[in-house]
Amino acid sequence: MIKESVLLESPSLRSSVLDRTGVLDRVKALSLLPDGMHVTTAMVAAYFGVTTEVIRQLKARHRGELSCNGMTTLQGPELARFKRDVLSLFPGSYPQPRSSLTLYSRRAVLNVAMLLRDSHVARQVRAYLLDMEHLAHTQPVDNPVPTEPVSLDDRIDQRITHILGRTVVPMFNTLIATSGEHRRELLELREDIENVERRLCWHHKRLATLEGEAPAENVRSTLKAMTWQAFEQHVADLLRRDGCTDVVVRQARSDRGIDITGRTADGRTVAVRCKNRSGRWTVPSADMQKFAGATCAIDRVDLALFVATCNFSHESQAIADLTGVVTVNREEVEVWTAGVRLKALR
Repeated sequence: MIKESVLLESPSLRSSVLDRTGVLDRVKALSLLPDGMHVTTAMVAAYFGVTTEVIRQLKARHRGELSCNGMTTLQGPELARFKRDVLSLFPGSYPQPRSSLTLYSRRAVLNVAMLLRDSHVARQVRAYLLDMEHLAHTQPVDNPVPTEPVSLDDRIDQRITHILGRTVVPMFNTLIATSGEHRRELLELREDIENVERRLCWHHKRLATLEGEAPAENVRSTLKAMTWQAFEQHVADLLRRDGCTDVVVRQARSDRGIDITGRTADGRTVAVRCKNRSGRWTVPSADMQKFAGATCAIDRVDLALFVATCNFSHESQAIADLTGVVTVNREEVEVWTAGVRLKALR
């Protein structure tokens, strides 16, 4: 088993276990600033039961390593913004840094635990880390059967989606929880990132199909096998998935060219026309005229969607552009089905 002295002296070993920040809360609850991500020098000192001077000296000796792992010093306008947006959320009085403020992420606090010698709490944290490292190298592997090597492209895709889903999106969740005037912009940006993650997964499936590795659930073949009734229900389910409420699939005899109605998450009324066609068939201008007339003159909705498993003719697309109807063609339906939220519903 690795000895504690090796962890104290080996930067590479410290770097290999810095992702295991959960051990901090196993030893002792770590209080965070209202942003949910950082602590001050005084809070680090309180956690480890040492003086702030000890932490400052440690910071001076290992500034480079700590900075790489999330330690940062705010000054000037950055400090002013942080005081206004974060420190002001403290209940009652809160610390008032004068010219600068050093902040530590959870990763940086764990880094401190691996550098701080004279602290009982730091020694406990190191003991947890070493126990976990020992178990990781000694426990038997559940599936020893050799598998096909993963290609470099696949590993890159998996890593990107992991970073987006496990790091970037949670970071935006924290920012949104503490944001004020920029909350709407942050929500939209988080949504864009989630869509990037979904698109990566979708494009990975398409590449696998092109290379002869058909995915377990081929979206295109699933859509192709649907009847027109099943397709309408499918589109209704997608609307509900993306936050729409009061979604109703209307009766064919009284729909006036509108198959589905509902409300978007932000309260807009929405009407949908569905066309389930394959091959070279395109949506004709007559169908678009009927739907546009129903949504503009009869029912007057805020958002009109024409969703088709084919493409739109030049005439029908021109009518849609003139009347404000949003067209969703075959490829866009496939991407929507794969999990990417439809832009018009944001």
